[in-house]
Amino acid sequence: RVDLVESGGGDVQAGGSLRLTCAVSGLTYSHNCIAWFRQAPGKEREGVAGLSTSNGASIYADSVKGRFTASRDNDNTMFYLEMTMLKSDDSAIYYCAKDAGDCFRASLVRTDWFTDWGQGTQVTVSG
Repeated sequence: RVDLVESGGGDVQAGGSLRLTCAVSGLTYSHNCIAWFRQAPGKEREGVAGLSTSNGASIYADSVKGRFTASRDNDNTMFYLEMTMLKSDDSAIYYCAKDAGDCFRASLVRTDWFTDWGQGTQVTVSG
């Protein structure tokens, strides 16, 4: 069983920054995709970033490229999403999730590939 717990959400002014954290336990395989998704009210869940635990390679949705950065610690137990230049459109509940295997570009549009999810953390961007 893999557990994922997000933290770090909050309220921020447009143009500001936040860092989300995903604490992951129970990974037993070296190849995983830890991805960040978000869901705003009335909208579908969308993938924003992913990181492969095998080599640290990251992928991003076009909407966040250049503004968001996915990273991890050396033990693959803490994963981060650094969000900068935040816009009101970034307001959503942010989830981290795990898929067995490396991240692919398609990972961000295939929520069904991800078997384990955190409970989410709210990000609200105002102004």
